Amino acid sequence: MNDVLSLLPAVFAGILLGIIFFGGLWLTVNKGLGSKRATLIFFGSLILRMGIILIGFYFVGGDSWQKMLACLGGFLVARIAITNITKKIKQTDPVFIKKVGDEN
Repeated sequence: MNDVLSLLPAVFAGILLGIIFFGGLWLTVNKGLGSKRATLIFFGSLILRMGIILIGFYFVGGDSWQKMLACLGGFLVARIAITNITKKIKQTDPVFIKKVGDEN
């Protein structure tokens, strides 16, 4: 039982890292699609998000594979949560992209 409790901080850290990664991805897609510098936004976001996640996983799970696995589990839980939240936001607030030649 004590071993499971020692893994809870790693799970919560994984959830936080997942929120940062997938929330940042969602923000990047929303801001980058309408931007003139989409390539720079997407590439910069990728480098920043991957750097944060790699450093986070290194510090959280650096001394044991159990903590690394617990952090990964939290990361995946955050992925599922962010996916569900963004689906609900998308359903309530649809974004329409204008096509070339549309007159409005």
